[in-house]
Amino acid sequence: MTPVGTSPVLIGRQHELRTLLDHAHSAHSGAGAATVLVGGDAGVGKSRLIAEHSQRVSGRVVTGGCLELGVDGLPFAPFVAVLRQILRDRGPAAFDELVQGGSNGSPAVRELGRLLPELGSPPEDRREARGLLFEQVLRLLTGAAGADGLTVVIEDLHWADSATRDLLVFLLRNLDGAAVQIVATFRSDDLHRGHPLRRLLLELERLPTVTRITLEPLTPDQAAEQAAAIRGRELAPDEAAALFDRTGGNPLFVESLAGQREFVGAGLPERPREMLLASLDDLDEAHRRVLRTASIGAVSAAHIEHELLAHVAGIGEDELNTALRALVDANVLRIDGTGYRFRHTLLREAVHDELLPGQHTRLHLRFAEALDAVPGAVPFHRLAAEQAHHYYSGHDLPRALSAAWWAAVRAADTLAFAEELRMLERILEYWERVPDAVERVQGHSHVQVVSRAAAAALESGDFFRARALCDSGLAEIPAGADDELSRTDRATLLRRRGQARTQISDGDGVGDLFAAMAEYPPHEPGYGFVLSLLAREAMLHQDASLTTGPGDAPVPDPSPPWTSATALATEAIRRSREGGDACAEADALLTLGTCRMNEGDFDGGRALLERGLELAKKLQDPSLEVRGMANLAHYMRERGMHEEALAHLGVAMDRLRELGLMSASGPFVALNIAETRFDLGDLAGCRGKVRASLAWSPSPAHRVYLTTVDVRAALALGDVEGARRSADRLDPDCASGRSRVHTVQLSVAALLDLYLAEGDFARASALSAEALEHIEFDRSPGYGWVLLDRAAEFLRQAAELPEEACGEAGEVRAGVERTAAGLRTDGPVQAAFRATVRARLASAACGRGPEGAAGAAAAWRAAVEAWSEVSMPLHRADALLLAAESALVADRAAPVGDWLREVAKSASEHGAAVLEGRARELARRSGVALEDGGPAAGAPSASPPAGLTPREAEVLRLLARGYTNAEIAAELFIAAKTASVHVSHILAKLELPNRASAGARAHALGLV
Repeated sequence: MTPVGTSPVLIGRQHELRTLLDHAHSAHSGAGAATVLVGGDAGVGKSRLIAEHSQRVSGRVVTGGCLELGVDGLPFAPFVAVLRQILRDRGPAAFDELVQGGSNGSPAVRELGRLLPELGSPPEDRREARGLLFEQVLRLLTGAAGADGLTVVIEDLHWADSATRDLLVFLLRNLDGAAVQIVATFRSDDLHRGHPLRRLLLELERLPTVTRITLEPLTPDQAAEQAAAIRGRELAPDEAAALFDRTGGNPLFVESLAGQREFVGAGLPERPREMLLASLDDLDEAHRRVLRTASIGAVSAAHIEHELLAHVAGIGEDELNTALRALVDANVLRIDGTGYRFRHTLLREAVHDELLPGQHTRLHLRFAEALDAVPGAVPFHRLAAEQAHHYYSGHDLPRALSAAWWAAVRAADTLAFAEELRMLERILEYWERVPDAVERVQGHSHVQVVSRAAAAALESGDFFRARALCDSGLAEIPAGADDELSRTDRATLLRRRGQARTQISDGDGVGDLFAAMAEYPPHEPGYGFVLSLLAREAMLHQDASLTTGPGDAPVPDPSPPWTSATALATEAIRRSREGGDACAEADALLTLGTCRMNEGDFDGGRALLERGLELAKKLQDPSLEVRGMANLAHYMRERGMHEEALAHLGVAMDRLRELGLMSASGPFVALNIAETRFDLGDLAGCRGKVRASLAWSPSPAHRVYLTTVDVRAALALGDVEGARRSADRLDPDCASGRSRVHTVQLSVAALLDLYLAEGDFARASALSAEALEHIEFDRSPGYGWVLLDRAAEFLRQAAELPEEACGEAGEVRAGVERTAAGLRTDGPVQAAFRATVRARLASAACGRGPEGAAGAAAAWRAAVEAWSEVSMPLHRADALLLAAESALVADRAAPVGDWLREVAKSASEHGAAVLEGRARELARRSGVALEDGGPAAGAPSASPPAGLTPREAEVLRLLARGYTNAEIAAELFIAAKTASVHVSHILAKLELPNRASAGARAHALGLV
């Protein structure tokens, strides 16, 4: 029997239903995982469509719903429901077999114990266990699909917590070939501009296995058909028009009004809330009291268990059953398992909003208490979070704090760090108003709760919040407190603040880590971890930032070996082995290997790094794996091993996608990919990777790296305005700052490129001088040579300008020469940069005379040969172009035409518009034809006007600009006597009396 108010047939959704069924067939047959995202406004019919699909689809269907936003701290809610259904249907033994073919004590099943406590206690070590947990959920769903297939329905994705979203992304990317269909619904009208699901949908829709269905309102005819099916008779035209006018074709509102006796008249509800409540008009007050009670407790997909409702309603069983029967008959509630579900969540919200404040508070308290009085009324994984919600809404802060603590513990156990942070911050919010707060959080002090919250913020990627929490916690520890507990708390907060600051690049992260090392008891297991973190940062910072701590206070021992990253990493390995901290050992091995490669020992460093990678894989720690692969790829790129580097980075990126860790570590891998693509001349691909990575909300440090490569690629493409927009994110005073040396070097290089493109030589000069004074280039020779190359290019361009326009060019030249002479070169890429720096300095020193030009030409030929050893085509093309320019002055026998044609071709293929333009301009000036049999590039026309030759047309163009014969000769790489002959021929051909009249004729001929 169809409930009153529900259409007995599905109206207007046949196409969408067929799409869902076709996708299910494709997925269940193993032709490829099919995921369907079903979006639409509230009430548009998503749930009805999914219900119809679930009835018709072959194979097993399991469903889980996300909780409403009012209930925080409950991670993985829909997937816990899905797993529990499979466990209930299959039984524990079959469930274990689906996961790993093992017993209940197997490691895989123990990981799932994080979500289903009935499976047993999960492993204690939680570091990166999230990846293993996700893999076991994937394996379970794949096994549960069997031969018949499985459809997993996730409802109300707009309410999903971050942990649920991460697991969903992992499954979508890894169910390929499994007989599993995932269907997820969401309210599109709830996705405000900053909603986290908006960005996720854009990423998911790019996957080939994902289809999105958007449900639109019904048409006027469909709305009338729906109402007619509910009422059992056709609507008159005026009734149909009035119905559609009020409802806009929203099926839920059509249902709500279908029971109205008349559709035409002033009594018809106008607003959505009134439409929903209109269906309650025929209920008596006793029934409405039960409904209002249910609206408080139905926080999970608008569902409430019968036993829980009976306990809170406080009325006799017969009276309760009578009320519930009336509510079901009126299609307000629907029977759902052992409980009830509101017909729609909007209806629950409308009923809930009718409650008076006093009713609201009392009912929330009664529900919170009932959750203890009625065991099993809600699943264990929801208990603490729901109690926290009810106690808070009931204004019982002491019990709300207790429940929030256990919700935070539960979130931590399930590795849902963002949800853990929300619960801990709620505890901190209540703390001052709860006298026995310490006892309610298992004896933890306020400082320790703050520290746990900072750790959760770090794990979830909220580095600014982590820093703020650490600041707050450190301020609470009394000055001079020297007991072991205070020192441990202070050391932990300093270490966590140091971790946050290194990501934010606020300049004090390393000092915090040094201070933590001084406070940390050396016998504690975490001591090796602090040393490992410090070694990593010491490798990246300049010595000046290693000698002071927070607020410029001196660190405990600023002298070697504690300012040596290699010594710190070596000590971290020893301490970690002694303390049994394998994660810290793996991290320190990666750092030590990176240090050795940075010092020039590529093979030795690679061996150490690969040992760290092996250990990270054994520990199933993907963040360490990814860091190791990205670091190795960086030094491969510096050695010219670009293709091998891209292969490693591709593996790292795939690993992050598999584990749903893109937002945490994806930007680090992506920036290495972007740099590699830039080196290979893939400018558009480089910028595309940057844009995608910036959408993942990278840390401030990673944002700087991404921005610098975007600025340089944009300038190469000729997008100066785009480069300016990106450069707004860079600090123009970074050269004298205390950030990581890589950040400083790359920022300066990018800004120098921009200033040169804009012709702002004064700023380029000042920035170059400051960088050469403050940056310790030998801490990072790879990026150091990039920066020296940009400073030398400033000198080359500035050589042709008046001295007053170039600022401190003399000081810059001395600095470049001094730094280049002492800077080590490791591998062919750095050797090529060294040759290029020498060539730029030679060009800057030679002037336009042939004697100096000969030296510059030789230097540029050496640079071209050096770049020919590596796969960096645009760098080689730039050197070849400048070699051609020098040769035109010094060596007329050089194959300049061939060189310019090669440069123009390479630049064109890679989209390097600026380089191509420079090549064409030089070809025009030198009379070189870039196309076989064609005119010189940039010549006025294929047939120059007035009988002039192409060269004469070019001379006339310069005459119009007021050039002397000597200046014309220098510009066109010809002898001054030859220029004079050309001028005479032009005046004769055009019958001009003198040079002054040539300008007007050039304008008339369209040459200027």
